Amino acid sequence: MNETFPNWLKQRANLTPNRLAVKAENEELTFDELYKRVQNRVKQLISHGVKRDDHIGVLMKNSVDMIEVIHALFSVGAIAVLLNHRLTNQELAFQLSDAEAVSVICHEELAGKLGEKVNVIVVDHLKEIESPVYIEEIEEFKADQVATIMYTSGTTGYPKGVLQTFGNHWSSAIGSALNLGIVQEDRWLLAVPLFHISGLSILFRSVIYGIGIVLFERFDAKKMNRAILEDGVTIVSVVTTMLNQMLVDLGHNKYPESFRCMLAGGGPVPKDLLEKSLTKQIPVFQTYGMTETSSQIVTLSPEYSMKKVGSAGKPLFLCQMKIMQNGRECSPFEEGEIFVKGPTITKGYWKREEATKNGFTNGWFHTGDQGYIDNHGFLYVLDRRSDLIISGGENVYPAEIENVLLSYPAVQDAGVVGIEDKKWGQVPYAFLVTTEKIDREDLLAYCQERLAKYKVPHHITFLEELPRNASNKLLRKDLRKYLEKGMSK
Repeated sequence: MNETFPNWLKQRANLTPNRLAVKAENEELTFDELYKRVQNRVKQLISHGVKRDDHIGVLMKNSVDMIEVIHALFSVGAIAVLLNHRLTNQELAFQLSDAEAVSVICHEELAGKLGEKVNVIVVDHLKEIESPVYIEEIEEFKADQVATIMYTSGTTGYPKGVLQTFGNHWSSAIGSALNLGIVQEDRWLLAVPLFHISGLSILFRSVIYGIGIVLFERFDAKKMNRAILEDGVTIVSVVTTMLNQMLVDLGHNKYPESFRCMLAGGGPVPKDLLEKSLTKQIPVFQTYGMTETSSQIVTLSPEYSMKKVGSAGKPLFLCQMKIMQNGRECSPFEEGEIFVKGPTITKGYWKREEATKNGFTNGWFHTGDQGYIDNHGFLYVLDRRSDLIISGGENVYPAEIENVLLSYPAVQDAGVVGIEDKKWGQVPYAFLVTTEKIDREDLLAYCQERLAKYKVPHHITFLEELPRNASNKLLRKDLRKYLEKGMSK
């Protein structure tokens, strides 16, 4: 793909300079104001040695600062490695080393999570550069040029860096617009993390569409509802636990008619929650996507939001989807693996040639997720990968937790599954075989040092042996049967 785009923010600031770009809790910026701030950030980054093609870690919380840094890295020509600030020091160290990051830009409060092996640029300490500094600003982005790297856990438990190009992000934005439409008065409420593809994609849509975003550092149901009721928000991206809390806080109130889309991802939304939304006339559009597809790739169209409750919809206009089982395409309602194809899909994983090769068949990407389509072509997602746990919108692979558990002395075998949780949707549940009695609290403390909080098991059951097949593969379905039989105490 040889297509090029003008520098997105520079072009937007030229086309509609006075439109709202971002409204945060303490400030508002137009696109022109944001662009001028980014130009200063470019000077700051260059003065700290950031160069074209560098891999630069971004360890920041949702903020105007973070938005400026991301745009500035693009203008320098560097690649942004988006880091989850909820990860442990060890997890971050692995990702930075694997990504070959030259430097990390972070907020001061997060600097302590970084070791001495990487150059740290604390954004709070950067000063405005008034003296003339020559900026060789990137004027064009190439479609096949890598813009961002995001790490996602794999079935082996070791995270992989997903390469996302400018073409991927552009196609995602265009595909979403062709489905949901664009209204000049649109404002997208952004409370999901910018280090996740769900949050980052909203930032790009804002610049490409020329619409404002209302930015929160973190989710707060009361503030979210207030923004919809008072700040002209028309679209919100949520996961199940967010939607549930917003409905509880909303009570008997209703959103204004100008509110047109509650985009729900991060796993299937429970039917009772969808029905509650229907009673309040809240248009919930279920959507399906992943880091590898640069956000949504299947989404309900507006006219079906009330008719196809429970479905994730159909592919975006630029994309394709099919259900496969044992090398053949499935019939309607037949369960199988979801395969997708289109310009939003990653070109591969950083330094993982085999994983990249195994992820595609004739241009079709293997999602590993299970689902089926009905006789009208609407997708119903059954499971986000057979083993994947989705806790509060975060993807958690059991294998990653098992690797940590197995490194603890006296743990001989470990298996992890997800169980339902009213607050988080799902939480990890561990089954262990040990060579001697161990202290449960010591084990959890060990995990907390090595895993993000949402990955630490909420429950532990000790067994004499774990169910495995002849090939020694762990049978997670059998572990779930232990829970169903009440053997979890």
